[in-house]
Amino acid sequence: MNVKSGFTYLLRIVGLVALFFAASFSVTARADVNVTFYSHDFGKNFPHAFFVAKGELSDGKKVDTAFGFTAINVSPGILFGSVNGHVKAPSASYIASSNPHFTVKIDDGKYRKLMAVVQKWQAIPQKSYSLNKRNCVHFINDVIKTLDLKTNLKTANWKKPRSFMEEVMKLNPFLK
Repeated sequence: MNVKSGFTYLLRIVGLVALFFAASFSVTARADVNVTFYSHDFGKNFPHAFFVAKGELSDGKKVDTAFGFTAINVSPGILFGSVNGHVKAPSASYIASSNPHFTVKIDDGKYRKLMAVVQKWQAIPQKSYSLNKRNCVHFINDVIKTLDLKTNLKTANWKKPRSFMEEVMKLNPFLK
């Protein structure tokens, strides 16, 4: 190997090392989605616990959605057993009149997991809503666990959305 070809070879190696080094420090686009958890005081409107997701995914897709789980028809029937339920997006005015409790920033992976929970709940066979076994708080608990936050599976707050959210905040003191 002559000096010129050795020098060229060395330059190629240094160039490749520099390229790999620079690639290891490159900044990839990250999702910037904020998920805020709400409760709504009891009344004629449902769901009483829900979340709102807003922001942008790393591919530039905008996110502006909200979901909760509730009975399709709120009637005395919910007191006696399971009824038809659905995942519902609360209206903007309903969100505005609700109580925000805490917000979590998530990345693309967590957003995909969050939406998988929504899809799972949308696919539950009817009669899917049960005041005692599968209500809005159970749905939100499933979402919160997906985001790796602590919850209390033995909570006394399955029918108390505000109290449940406050309990989650106590279990995860970094939440605001």
